[in-house]
Amino acid sequence: MTSDTTTHGAMQPPADEAVGLFDNWFDPIETGLRGRVREFIEGLVRDEFDAALARPRYARRAAGGEARGVAGHRHGSRTRHLMGTFGQTEITVPRVRLAVGDGTTREWKSTALRAYQRRTLAADALIASSYLAGTNTRRVRRALAAVFQGAVGKDTVSRVWRKVKSDWDAWNARSLAAEPIVRLILDGTVVRVRLDRKATSISLLVVCRDQPVTADAFSIQNPHG
Repeated sequence: MTSDTTTHGAMQPPADEAVGLFDNWFDPIETGLRGRVREFIEGLVRDEFDAALARPRYARRAAGGEARGVAGHRHGSRTRHLMGTFGQTEITVPRVRLAVGDGTTREWKSTALRAYQRRTLAADALIASSYLAGTNTRRVRRALAAVFQGAVGKDTVSRVWRKVKSDWDAWNARSLAAEPIVRLILDGTVVRVRLDRKATSISLLVVCRDQPVTADAFSIQNPHG
């Protein structure tokens, strides 16, 4: 009589093989959407600089008072790379010089696509959420491979997390002197969480504020950092 000695762990695919597990999955909706992302972003930026320049592209200045509406001129374009939840795309951003009151010009900057922006806020939120859920910096790349096509490495995860943590620290240390707080309720608890494949006990200090209209939790601190 024979017995099956195959363990459950042996049936699991290696981590590297699991990365390409869904490579042959074709989604026409996702594919069509990602194919139009570049066109949409470029159109969004183009509408913005047309409004700043006060005339559409290739339009001529009209005679008389309407000519005063032109606020500058175009001078080429640059290529930008942007990564979002739609994946990574390459876009062409026009360069515009705007006239200022003292007779000089300044470089136009888009508000929709910030200078030196490489990722959308939604992409940063997804990366940070994956890290906070317990995935270490090296494994986030594999966990989000289907979305970012491997473009997110451990360095990107570290930069995003540092930005989130700095924003959190600033919000957590803000002054409450100007807020109409009636009372503060302080409490604490210890929770068991799993970080980097290790079970860890974390002490949470919870502070709730009672305002004239509503009461809500505004601070959860980890005294151990």
